[in-house]
Amino acid sequence: MDFTWDHFLAHTMRQESLGITLDTSRFSFPEDYLTTHGPGVAAALAAMEQLEGGSIANPDEGRQVGHYWLRAPELAPAGRRGPIAATLEQIRAFASGVHAGAIRPTGADRFRNVLVIGIGGSALGPQLLAGALGSSGMRLAPFFMDNTDPAGIQSVLGQVEACGLNETLVVVASKSGGTIETWNGMCETEARFRARGLDFPSHAVAITEGRGRLHERVQTHGWRDWFPLWDWVGGRTSVTSAVGILPAALLGLDWEGFLRGAREMDAMTRGRDLRHNPAARLAVAWYDAGAGRGNRDMVILPYSDRLRLLAPYLQQLVMESLGKREDLQGHVVHQGLVVYGARGSTDQHSYLQQLLDGPDNFFLTFVEVLENEGASPLAVQDECTSGDCLAAFLLGTRKALAERGRKTLLLSLDRLDAVSLGAVVALYERAVGLYAQLIGINAYHQPAVEAMKTGATALRTLQQRMLEQMKSVTGPVRAAQLAAALETTDSEGGAEAVYLLLRRLAANPARGIVRIAGVSPDADSFEYRAPQGAGANK
Repeated sequence: MDFTWDHFLAHTMRQESLGITLDTSRFSFPEDYLTTHGPGVAAALAAMEQLEGGSIANPDEGRQVGHYWLRAPELAPAGRRGPIAATLEQIRAFASGVHAGAIRPTGADRFRNVLVIGIGGSALGPQLLAGALGSSGMRLAPFFMDNTDPAGIQSVLGQVEACGLNETLVVVASKSGGTIETWNGMCETEARFRARGLDFPSHAVAITEGRGRLHERVQTHGWRDWFPLWDWVGGRTSVTSAVGILPAALLGLDWEGFLRGAREMDAMTRGRDLRHNPAARLAVAWYDAGAGRGNRDMVILPYSDRLRLLAPYLQQLVMESLGKREDLQGHVVHQGLVVYGARGSTDQHSYLQQLLDGPDNFFLTFVEVLENEGASPLAVQDECTSGDCLAAFLLGTRKALAERGRKTLLLSLDRLDAVSLGAVVALYERAVGLYAQLIGINAYHQPAVEAMKTGATALRTLQQRMLEQMKSVTGPVRAAQLAAALETTDSEGGAEAVYLLLRRLAANPARGIVRIAGVSPDADSFEYRAPQGAGANK
């Protein structure tokens, strides 16, 4: 590989106004990559232009995709501009009221904590903002509930309660309210408020569509407020909507700078010249690395504790957008791009050995922050500071990988602030959109996610039928007997699903199912015994 100074200069692109540099000099592009990919990138940029102009992105749903409008309302179709601008003003006014104590809880002088309940992008987005931009001086203390794991829910509620449940504002983010994990977290949180004699609706706001289950809950229970989330904003690209901006504003983060960084990167990545378009360069790099088939994994390694959530954030953005069974013509293609990663230098100790000496089945993106904000000038190793050592680990690792012929990219930020973070988010959003066009798939729908939700709903229904049946019979039954009595369908999973559900129910005594162990799963039997005492279900 050519490591000359001229090669570095030819493959390094700097965005001075944003303080971001993309270095592709260790990626071993073919010499003619600009010529080879020029027509494909031009077509992809034209398709993106149509998308931003309001074309239908999902024909089966008749839905537009407009997260780019969220940071540039003036580019949105006429009917979208007013609501976007009005929502930002609503967020500004609400956050200012909370900070000033004009909007406060009953029984306390002000809100001091905020609990965000969501899942996927509805949690990862605000978590990324809080982790990257937050500090000990935030206006509210942030907490996040992003699963339906009961142990996790109780742990989060315990942490919130220790800081003052009566001083906690709850933000529930779900487009329709149909997301089970978010709904369950909301119900558990509301129950904890009631148990402590607190009026939950006066502590609760929602980010949701102006219709659906959650919006109905807001209206009928008299929640404090709600903020719009439109059907043309997908969860994995919702961080520049109220999903990310409302928590950021409540925490006192520079949300306007975040939107400005995203808007400026959007503008820069509309350019038709591949030499000066970092999103196009990323998309071409991904394409070349995996031969347009995702044959190599994408490893994200930020050398910054504040960016510890960047890898999981990009994992959802990339994999949910690009993991598709069919292309735009309906052909089965099974496209995708695996993303994983964590932090350097901490986590490189756990898998760097394989990256250096194992299969050459990945490409790695280093992310560095040049400014060591708040760093001590203390020399800890041979006149080097801790920040100097961190940089040396990054560059040393990059050098070692390059010497073994492994493909790496380097994304450098002059500093980590709201503007640069917004730019990074927008850079990857646009790279995903361009790459999707290059490989001929729709990045903006997720039929597999809906299939998983449908499967979970079927199993919840099956469990309800099982419990009703168990309560009506006398004595123990085996899973296969119960499955036959219920006439379970293949989509419900048959005797296997019945057994797995019974086994879990039996592990939780309050559900009333008792397992009588046999020599094998087929010999296990189960019996319903009405729960007694305080642990019984009501």
